[in-house]
Amino acid sequence: MPSITFIDHHGQARTVEGAVGSTVMETAMKNGVPGIEAECGGACSCATCHVYVAPEWEAKVGKAAAMEEDMLDFARDVRPNSRLSCQIKVTEALNGLVVTTPERQG
Repeated sequence: MPSITFIDHHGQARTVEGAVGSTVMETAMKNGVPGIEAECGGACSCATCHVYVAPEWEAKVGKAAAMEEDMLDFARDVRPNSRLSCQIKVTEALNGLVVTTPERQG
């Protein structure tokens, strides 16, 4: 199973395993990762699973689709590497992915 490292806004890292086919948000929720609220349960209808993708992973993760870009308008402190974790599918190619959670969710 691919590993994903979540770094909170204080710099504390937590590495967990994610199931291929699930999302980064589902992985966070299953493993009790703080900083991911996921109020809509992964329907891309809120911005409470906002993460910053580490620069070295941006190309592998890819760009946000139009619907996700629209939802990111509701997130706080959006950056060029912002993504909604509910929209990032866990694959073997993402083994070692590093994301950071913002100080507060939207």
